[in-house]
Amino acid sequence: MAGRGTPATALLSKRGVAHELHTYTHHDGAGYGEEAAAVMGQDPRRVFKTLVALVDGAMTVGIVPVSAQLDLKALAAAAGGKKAVMADVADAERATGYVAGGISPLGQRKRLPTVLDASAQEHPTVFCSGGRRGLEIELAPADLVALTGAVVAPIATG
Repeated sequence: MAGRGTPATALLSKRGVAHELHTYTHHDGAGYGEEAAAVMGQDPRRVFKTLVALVDGAMTVGIVPVSAQLDLKALAAAAGGKKAVMADVADAERATGYVAGGISPLGQRKRLPTVLDASAQEHPTVFCSGGRRGLEIELAPADLVALTGAVVAPIATG
């Protein structure tokens, strides 16, 4: 990984957080999270996607399993707001410093309010984007919460 680090991996190293990196080759057209789970041979309920929404106009991150959808109403409530809508992709990329399909909840340009789906706590480790397409980080859910300042709440549906 020399020279191929990301702000997410740099944060993990700086904080000394136990984690494992997993790489795979992304194929255009495939859904990023679902593809990551399939290629790595992991349960899609353990592989999480990072989605950026606007809660009452403020950029907010929702982290949910790739096997589920983000419940915008539940995200708004967990973030202390009234209404949530998905953020424009370009705005999400600008706010986080990452490209779509590689947005990590870790090491974002500006730390955004974050909500992690409660199902993450059912697993000893979970996977999230490492900050670029084809890079996943495996870490303990408690470490993900600590590093992002996330609120844990049921925000996934389906």
